[in-house]
Amino acid sequence: MRIAIATEVHAPKIDGISNRLTHTIRELISLGHEVLTITPAPAERVCDGERLLQVPGARFPLYPDVVVGAPDPRIVLELVRFRPHVLHAVGPVAVGTYALLAARALAIPAVASYHTDLPGYAPRYGYPELEAPAWKLLQRAHALAELNLCPSKSTRDALVARGFEITGLWRGGVDPELFHPRKRSLAMRERLAGGRVDRPLLLTVGRLAAEKNLHSLAPVLAELPGVRLAFVGDGPERARLERTYRKRPVTFAGFLSGEELAAAYASADVFVMPSTTETLGFVALEALASGLPVVAADAGGLREVVEHEETGFLYDPAESKGALEPVRRILGSRTLAADLARSGRAAAERCSWRSETRALVASYEFAIERAERRSLRVKLRSFFAA
Repeated sequence: MRIAIATEVHAPKIDGISNRLTHTIRELISLGHEVLTITPAPAERVCDGERLLQVPGARFPLYPDVVVGAPDPRIVLELVRFRPHVLHAVGPVAVGTYALLAARALAIPAVASYHTDLPGYAPRYGYPELEAPAWKLLQRAHALAELNLCPSKSTRDALVARGFEITGLWRGGVDPELFHPRKRSLAMRERLAGGRVDRPLLLTVGRLAAEKNLHSLAPVLAELPGVRLAFVGDGPERARLERTYRKRPVTFAGFLSGEELAAAYASADVFVMPSTTETLGFVALEALASGLPVVAADAGGLREVVEHEETGFLYDPAESKGALEPVRRILGSRTLAADLARSGRAAAERCSWRSETRALVASYEFAIERAERRSLRVKLRSFFAA
């Protein structure tokens, strides 16, 4: 199958969507499919065989870390040359919407997938008046697709309530060989714990941004004397977080990837995830694969990653110290920690990228069949109307 992917986010950018795409593109090519990726510059191929079209871009005002692509006539020309069986717009904003319009004009079946609550971010970044228009634009973009995908049931339900149609799931997966308990490292623990390897260590991973609710961990840490916290990641909130935690036993490790990131997960004692805006929560899935118990906000897609009291704990994020008791329970019982780690690892092993990518291809096939049925209905109506 020839698959065109239009996305605002691509390697070398590091976030959940680019991570998802990197693994998916590799798996698609490994399974024998051809892939053309359309994305704003600068971008780099994630593997041999990926065909890459880079278009000009500009920073998105609601989310400055995201570069949105400009409408570029080369997109149409490249689609004509490539002749894809399906086009997949990943988180369509500008380049994704333009590609969807091009696909409609060229009669190419299209799939669109929703990953980030950009309209919900508008009030957080000081633009509350843009939330409603942003939803309208997203609805119009997704209406161009034969099939809409999202990463979790909770997100699907929210989209259906807003009028999005034909919504399926594209959960995404984890690499259980990279993220593994055997990656535990004394050197990494020392690095994350500021040299105090004997102290309990909490870990959180992801962008240091307002929507991640990371400031909420400060009152929890204040109630846990001797416990240390490590932030892995970077972002616009780092300076504010450093001020918030300046008198706390906290380490800011910056971005880690690959083996270093795997070692970070495996070397901590509890993973904490206070974000209430996750459409899935890849970092929680990576933590589970690493044998790290998870304490996460009972919100969004995290509810479908963390099984309460089986692989970790979910807490009410409206409570200022909601994460406190679950963290205490895990740190206070080696048996509980070991049971959660074992169950979490087993759950993560069932979510490989290969199996998730095969499910995505099945969604592409469904979209192609639906487009063919729609085309046939149009032809039949024209025939009988003549």
